Amino acid sequence: MAYLSFAISALALMLSGTVAWLTLFRRGTLKITRPAFIAFRYDVDKDNQSLPKIFVRALLYSTGKRGHVVENMYLIVRFGKERRTFNVWGHGDEKLSRGSGLFIGETGVAANHHFNPVSDSPAFEFLPGEYEVSVFATLPGRQKPLHLHTVTLEFEEPMRVTRQNADASIWFDWQPEANRYHAHSEVRRRTIP
Repeated sequence: MAYLSFAISALALMLSGTVAWLTLFRRGTLKITRPAFIAFRYDVDKDNQSLPKIFVRALLYSTGKRGHVVENMYLIVRFGKERRTFNVWGHGDEKLSRGSGLFIGETGVAANHHFNPVSDSPAFEFLPGEYEVSVFATLPGRQKPLHLHTVTLEFEEPMRVTRQNADASIWFDWQPEANRYHAHSEVRRRTIP
């Protein structure tokens, strides 16, 4: 009888330790869902210069109960042999906030994430062809950025967006039944910051 009581107590202690590990101590990792849409467009800065912008709608979430703090996010865009970093990050749906210090819990944060290159970087045109867009996040205390997701996008000649038309954009909407992004262009007055 004493052995049975000891075995039940040991099992209960192991179960409690496992629950504590899963809920209190295990950090988990930061993840992102496949973006619902991605858009290529241009912003006009205070000096009336056109800056390329890519914005992404996705859910960031943590696989652990403790959550994560995102220090910064950025994109690396590859087009042919060109590689460009879009490292000026902002997020929000109604009002755009400059990124830094966003807490992501296990229930996640769904938002539009806006990315521009720094204003003094060489000109970048959204030309027809295939693009590889990779999303990265930096977390406090980690030396290396965390690669979250990579997508491949492609659009044809008629959808060219020019630096002179800041109201034009190319939208890539995810189509789950086709397992790919559908590209289309739109010209509309700015409603997204």
